[in-house]
Amino acid sequence: MSNRIALIGRRKRIALIAHDHKKPDLLEWVRFNKDTLLQHDLFATGTTGQVLEKELGSKITVFESGPLGGDQQIGSRIAEGCIDFLIFFWDPLEPLSHDPDVKALLRMATVWNIPTACNRASADFLISSPLMCQEYPRRLPDFDSYRQRLKNL
Repeated sequence: MSNRIALIGRRKRIALIAHDHKKPDLLEWVRFNKDTLLQHDLFATGTTGQVLEKELGSKITVFESGPLGGDQQIGSRIAEGCIDFLIFFWDPLEPLSHDPDVKALLRMATVWNIPTACNRASADFLISSPLMCQEYPRRLPDFDSYRQRLKNL
């Protein structure tokens, strides 16, 4: 499969999501990285988004709560090329009614090759990368042959 390039600009479009038990961790992380985050366009699901807007003192795009489709909305925006970066503090020890949505979201992030952090350590490494403040030529899979195969069925 060949690749094509999609340029991630200097101003990243970052999705921020946290499961209930991880919201305090994400909030603390956002406080620590507030100055950096405010240089980017931010998106979040439901309650997380409302809490982060208050903390940041800035408007962010807020989707539905995860269980009500917010994870799917973020996944859709990733597939459309509207989100460049995913910070998702998920709780692997807590059974969730929307586990399939979580898996689908992480699948979209992987399929479309966007930087993804699922815990504080990986989020720290990503946000402190020199690539955060510059353009980045992200390699995208070229799915044209896959799409053509489906047309020929």
